[in-house]
Amino acid sequence: MTERTTEQTPVRVARRRRGPSLGDVAQHAGVSTQTVSRVANGLTNVEAATRDRVLASMQALGYRPNKAARALRLGRFRSIGVMMFTLSSYGNMRTLDAIAAAAAGAGYSITLVPVEHNTQQDVNEAFTRLLDQAVDGIVILIEAHIVEEADVELPPGLPVVVIDSTPRSDYPLFDTDQGQGARLATRHLLELGHETVWHLAGPVASFSANRREESWRNTLDEAGRVVPPVLRGDWSTASGYELGREIAARDDITAVFASNDQMALGVLRALHEAGREIPRDVSVVGFDDMAESDSFWPPLTTVHQDFDVVGRLSLETLIREIESGSGEPTMTVVPTRLVTRSSTGPAPR
Repeated sequence: MTERTTEQTPVRVARRRRGPSLGDVAQHAGVSTQTVSRVANGLTNVEAATRDRVLASMQALGYRPNKAARALRLGRFRSIGVMMFTLSSYGNMRTLDAIAAAAAGAGYSITLVPVEHNTQQDVNEAFTRLLDQAVDGIVILIEAHIVEEADVELPPGLPVVVIDSTPRSDYPLFDTDQGQGARLATRHLLELGHETVWHLAGPVASFSANRREESWRNTLDEAGRVVPPVLRGDWSTASGYELGREIAARDDITAVFASNDQMALGVLRALHEAGREIPRDVSVVGFDDMAESDSFWPPLTTVHQDFDVVGRLSLETLIREIESGSGEPTMTVVPTRLVTRSSTGPAPR
């Protein structure tokens, strides 16, 4: 019986090619590994010509610094967490865009954690998710009274800034001057000869809506005018439209201040459908100065908010605290301004 033997072909396992190391870059650039490390970590104690030579070698060899190792070594992750209640509002999206642009310019990434519902439980869960992401600091852009009431303890020393909040004493605060904007809108309508101004307010839980409503009420009181009952919306165009139908059915309402442009747009539609002329019969003012508000029909008189400035300043302050290790609780209020267009005019006789 002939015995057969089976010859097995050895299996070759492809080895992953090792990327260029710190030493490879140092050899290519003709410098020490310590110099390469300084350049990779963004330190400034390297001559400009040497830095350029090292960067050129990194690019030529395809070297990528190990960011994870550097983060562990420096205790910094170049990442910022953003807690935001809603992505649907115009103001939040503009502010987030400014935050992201400022972060990218400073070499930081953004980790966004939306808070689905304005409840303590959802805020607690959002904080937990953010802290699991190993962020260097947090921007809070939600209803701050929920944060204050929630059973949340931030790690000591973690930098935090708050946007659109009531005054606190422990974090830097940033916002536009909501009261000033509502006062400008209300006075504008009174100066046009309207006996009083009706107000479409935002949700009760919103600090922005509360500040605008309070300022509207105080402005009417100071002028000795009747304060009409508040009409309450939810920031949406649909809620503005439904309330606008009530307004359109009344001849005694000649001036309306809506707490945002989206609700104002709904009011304009309802007035058009009812055959009420704007501004001959009813004048309308919004709040935000959306990019599209000058294309409403008629173009909307509104209060301009500098969301870009608020987002940029808050992020710059947070990064400064992250990199310096110290910060002071301050409150920064960015002024508003009234943009007058064709939706407002003299009171009807």
